[in-house]
Amino acid sequence: GGGSPIERGFESRMAELGYRNGSNFDLEYVQILSMSDYGRAYREIAARKVDVVVAIGPEIALRSALAVAGTLPVVMIAVDYDPVARGYVRSLARPSGNVTGVFFEQLALTTKRLQLMTEAFPALNGLTVFWDRNSADQWQEAQGAAAKLGIRLLGIEMQGEPYDYDRAFARVPLRFRGGLMVLASPVFAFPDRARITQFALRHRLPTMLVNRDYVAAGSLMSYGPSFRGMGR
Repeated sequence: GGGSPIERGFESRMAELGYRNGSNFDLEYVQILSMSDYGRAYREIAARKVDVVVAIGPEIALRSALAVAGTLPVVMIAVDYDPVARGYVRSLARPSGNVTGVFFEQLALTTKRLQLMTEAFPALNGLTVFWDRNSADQWQEAQGAAAKLGIRLLGIEMQGEPYDYDRAFARVPLRFRGGLMVLASPVFAFPDRARITQFALRHRLPTMLVNRDYVAAGSLMSYGPSFRGMGR
């Protein structure tokens, strides 16, 4: 914890509001070692007797936080899932209960990313899509959008961390090698951002991703909100 754009934005805004970490409040981080580690991490956070629990990222973060929070307020920065559709809050305007926060509307942006790829590359008719269990609903959304846009997609589900991108791509037919779209997942975004960029450059693939950090690392295109802004 403490190193992502969301976390940096959060700490920066807290400081502007007069809350300085280590001075007049303590911001506790617990490192997540894998997607299966969220439960252990939030139990450790709860044991530290905190006043507020912050759940950043995928649905499992909020679910794990709620499992230990009791009556503590939970602030979510919901990325890659819809907290209203999943029943965690009643609405964004009046969430009810002890959960509040912000929500990254990933599904709607999945369609827009595909549209931007077809506009940037009019001759593109076949695209490879990398997805995993954290982005399965985005993959479903992408398939529906592709049918309307007249583009063919080949989806490859990445399994077994660390993901082997070269091995997965080796079985992709030539007609789907015109470009690559990588859906939003904590695995793609944080441990693998540099690896994905290097893979795309090595294979000379125009790539659409979910935020500007990939582009800063060398990938071609992204479309999405500022993670730092969400943290603020």
